[in-house]
Amino acid sequence: MNGDDDPDACIVARVFLSRVIEPGDEIGGRWLREFGLGEVVLRLRERGEALPGVSAARWAGLVARAARAVPGRDLEVARHAGVRFVCPGDGEWPAQLDDLGDARPIGLWVRGRPSLRMWALRSVAVVGARACTEYGAHMAADLAAGLAERGWVVVSGGAYGVDGAAHRGALGAGGATVAVLACGVDRPYPRGHTELITRIAEQGLVVGELPPGDHPTPSRFILRNRVIAALTRGTVVVEAAYRSGSLVTARAAQRLGRFTMGVPGPATSALSAGVHELLRGDAVLVTDPAEVVELVGDIGELAPARRGPVLPRDLLEPAARRVLAALPGHRVAAPREIARGAQTTQDEVIARLYELRALGYVERHGDGWKLTRQAMISVRGGPGPR
Repeated sequence: MNGDDDPDACIVARVFLSRVIEPGDEIGGRWLREFGLGEVVLRLRERGEALPGVSAARWAGLVARAARAVPGRDLEVARHAGVRFVCPGDGEWPAQLDDLGDARPIGLWVRGRPSLRMWALRSVAVVGARACTEYGAHMAADLAAGLAERGWVVVSGGAYGVDGAAHRGALGAGGATVAVLACGVDRPYPRGHTELITRIAEQGLVVGELPPGDHPTPSRFILRNRVIAALTRGTVVVEAAYRSGSLVTARAAQRLGRFTMGVPGPATSALSAGVHELLRGDAVLVTDPAEVVELVGDIGELAPARRGPVLPRDLLEPAARRVLAALPGHRVAAPREIARGAQTTQDEVIARLYELRALGYVERHGDGWKLTRQAMISVRGGPGPR
């Protein structure tokens, strides 16, 4: 079980360690880097000399865990549940997880048919508050659906609130989604999302670091977030209070050099306070899928230019717009007065006034001219004449 070169022995050894070492344990990761997989397993299995960096009590706890670990049983349970174990260096291993250094997962349990490595190449995390508002749920679902329609994989944590809305949005669009859990992937959590996570496993992927049957803890949720951040090209936070776990994902993404984005909310909303704090820093404000793709996508995948609606007066020639703007709001004006305001000649003004009358913007009163009622609305920003 402790061979470093035999692929099968390597899998068994790493499955063993997934029962012993907690996710994200950088001391354990350093042991693997400095001593090698075989030596770490041997010392834990044989109760050998303690590895450096931990107290005697901590080492005793790890040895006790090692005594209860049965990797063969875990692999058998996983096989019956349709779950596989993916190790660093495997063909399915996403290389971007190596950016986590010593906090890199020992391995990942994967439920679902697609290749995790291929799906992770073009993926975006959409995360946020569990107790989100209707606005938050709507934005998460809309972003996820739009990303899925553009061929992006939506990654989230399977939780209530924004996570669930993001997964449902991607699935509803017929797209791809990945749930990264803080427990065994054969045991959906939260229980209320059993149906959703089962559907994700059927249409996408369910991923986790913990072996079959293992349960979530608060620290495991926090550490799970580093995997979401590392796996994806960027992280979008939809709603988050100051102490939200989704901010941990965003900050991990920033440390890893990934794109970090935030969807703004009301300035008075405590559920958007954490997002706004991110936006005051290095995060980028996004409001729709196109803006997300412009940031994380390839060169040339640009969001459309943003501008207000085109009004009828916008279609006028510049000279006609100047004459229209020079007309007083509520009284008749002579062409001479209008010419001064438009900075042109009376002949030019008269020609433009007849043009504007044909379009319904002005009306003649004796020797003077006046804006029509519809034109007054248009000049102030309304729809204007048709």
